[in-house]
Amino acid sequence: MSGLQVYVEGIGLWSPQLADFAALKAWLAGEPVTAPPARPPAAVLPPNERRRAPESVLLAVEAAGQAVAMSGQEARELPCVFSSAFGDQHISDYMCATLASAPVELSPTRFHNSVHNAPAGYWTIATGCHATSSAITAGHASFGAGLLEAATLAATEQRPVLLVCSDIAGHGPLGEMTGTRQAFGIALVLAPTATARSIACLELDLVPHAIDALRPAPATGAWYEGNPIAASAWPLMQNLATGEGDCTLAAAETLALRVAVETPA
Repeated sequence: MSGLQVYVEGIGLWSPQLADFAALKAWLAGEPVTAPPARPPAAVLPPNERRRAPESVLLAVEAAGQAVAMSGQEARELPCVFSSAFGDQHISDYMCATLASAPVELSPTRFHNSVHNAPAGYWTIATGCHATSSAITAGHASFGAGLLEAATLAATEQRPVLLVCSDIAGHGPLGEMTGTRQAFGIALVLAPTATARSIACLELDLVPHAIDALRPAPATGAWYEGNPIAASAWPLMQNLATGEGDCTLAAAETLALRVAVETPA
C-alpha cells in the first residue's frame, strides 16, 4: 500500500487530564487547562444509559461524540471502527474473580457489557446508526490497526468513517499484566476527499517493521504513557495539534503505518 490519503474532519479526545482536543493543544502550548470531570460525560447517551453504562463505554462514546460534533457529520450515517487494546479490564477482572469463587453469582448485565463491541453497540443504538460497525484489537498496535482499518474503509467506500480508540485503567492481576494505569480515548472522523471541513490530510504508507521497536517506551511519568492507546497515538496527536509532521505507528506484529500530516490544500 502506498499513498493512501484521508482527511481528518473531526477529533475527539478524553483523559483524566484533558477534556478534549482543544485542551491538548493548550497543554502543548504551555497554557493552563481545566481538569475534566471524574467520568467522561458521554452526553450522546440517554440519561438512563449513562447511569448504567460501564466506564469503557462512556469513554469511547465521549471521544466519538466530540469528533462527530466537530466534523458536522451525521452520526447515524457514519460507518464506525472501534478499537481497544484490552477491552473492559474492570469487567474482565470481575468476571474472572467471580467465576473462580462463585460462578453462579455472575451478573448477566456485566457479562453483557464485557464483550469487545459493547461501546460500538451503545454508540450505534444511541445515534440510530445503521451503517456498518466493527470492533478490533491488536494489543499495543491497536491504534495503528484501527487507523488502517478506518482509512481503508473510507477510501474503498468513498464516505466518511468514524474511528474510536480507547482503553480504561487495568484492574487486579489483569491490570498488572497490561500496565494500563489510566483511561484514554481518541476519535477521528476520516473522509476520503478534502472538503471545507477538513482539518488535516493524512498520507498513509504501510511498511514492514518489528513491533518491539514501536512498543510504547517504559513509563517516565508523562500522563500519556499510562495507557497503550495514548502512548501509541501520542506522536500523531502532536502532529495533528501542530498541523504537520510524520510518525510511524505499529499496526500489526511486523507491519507499521508511516503517517504524514499535512495542511489540506
